[in-house]
Amino acid sequence: MKSDTRNTQKEALSKPVIIIGGGLAGCEAAWQISRRGFDTLLYEMKPALFSPAHKSPLLAELVCSNSFRSNAIENAVGLLKEEMRTMGSLIIEAADATAVPAGKALAVDRTLFSNYIEDRFSSTGLQIIRKEITSIPEDSIVIIATGPLTSESLSESISSVTGNEYLYFYDAISPIVEAHSIDYNMAFRASRYDDSGKGDYLNCPMTRGEYERFWTEISGGDEVPLRDFEDRHFFEGCLPVEILARRGPKTLLFGPMKPVGLTDPKTGKRPHAVIQLRQENSEGTLYNLVGFQTKLTWPEQKRIFRMIPGLEKAEFARYGSIHRNTFINSPALLKKSLQFHSDDNLFFAGQLTGVEGYVESAAMGLMAGINVCRYIEGRNMKEPPETTALGALLRHITNADYKTFQPMNVNFGLFAPLENRAPKKERGRLYAGRSIDALKKWMKLS
Repeated sequence: MKSDTRNTQKEALSKPVIIIGGGLAGCEAAWQISRRGFDTLLYEMKPALFSPAHKSPLLAELVCSNSFRSNAIENAVGLLKEEMRTMGSLIIEAADATAVPAGKALAVDRTLFSNYIEDRFSSTGLQIIRKEITSIPEDSIVIIATGPLTSESLSESISSVTGNEYLYFYDAISPIVEAHSIDYNMAFRASRYDDSGKGDYLNCPMTRGEYERFWTEISGGDEVPLRDFEDRHFFEGCLPVEILARRGPKTLLFGPMKPVGLTDPKTGKRPHAVIQLRQENSEGTLYNLVGFQTKLTWPEQKRIFRMIPGLEKAEFARYGSIHRNTFINSPALLKKSLQFHSDDNLFFAGQLTGVEGYVESAAMGLMAGINVCRYIEGRNMKEPPETTALGALLRHITNADYKTFQPMNVNFGLFAPLENRAPKKERGRLYAGRSIDALKKWMKLS
């Protein structure tokens, strides 16, 4: 579908804005548009049709971890969350309202989180239509926020519009164990560098010998075979734990099993290795193996992960799995407004644009929703400053080299540099102070 086959802006303005996809980005975009009084239709294909990774019929389902990562403003993703709070993000509001203990991170009860969002939508004029959209509508302003698991039929429609082949990588999901099956005589509660004594994580310690045996088994574990059309191309920031292990016998000790900042109360010493478990729900009945996303077969997961001290009798509420994630080559296709370069009525949002992570996905939904409203009103479409987390992300997905473009989590390396060099420990605070100030000034002018 090219721009000459779509309605003009004037014709599209007479119809509701169409948002395709009820994930984090789609829900955020729908909220931003509907709360500003514009007619909005949110299309979600569940429960009539589920992707291979989705299980719940609710909107804004969290497929992988239940963590939104760091909540500290000195951390790039924590700063992004604070910017989104400042701009009235529904996703961050819902996460704050349904949070479960997770140390300095923001983690949520998945079900309460989705229910909160659906309840908030009931107070607006937003129409939710449970139906699969197989092609891009031609008679409205459209936001495509179908995420990394876009259905095959809509993928083909998007491909025909962009004229580009899809890029893709693979994302893995961590297993979840039932709390009652954990041996609390072996696991101890603590957060890294936290002297309060409370501790929001359960920690399963390993001796050197236990770690070496575990590393041998996980390095050689049987994996789920990829299908003929699939390729081994993983997002570097979310590698399966077995892939990390094969990079060397000490790799896990500097990754998900690092013992730094933790002391085993039974020995008074730092363990050789640690597996951390994070609470999954408000009742505390489920725990996630932090950083243990995997594509091992289910029997292998059960066998190998039961080698972990404290998990010898673990009952798995969910095994880890692997799925294909797709994204468009945004630097070649999108304006900074998230509009398709040759059709101003078409916007993209969420992980489909090449951001990685729950918060980043919702952030792009927020910006797409706000920009749609500005477009309808004929207002300035200027993006946030590059000194903000939002501006830095937008710059990455629209200005990166399209020949080597890859998905990215928010990080301070994407920000405009600080004017003066500062010690590493001070940089986060300086980035945060500069960002919030710049965002507030931008909001007053836009």
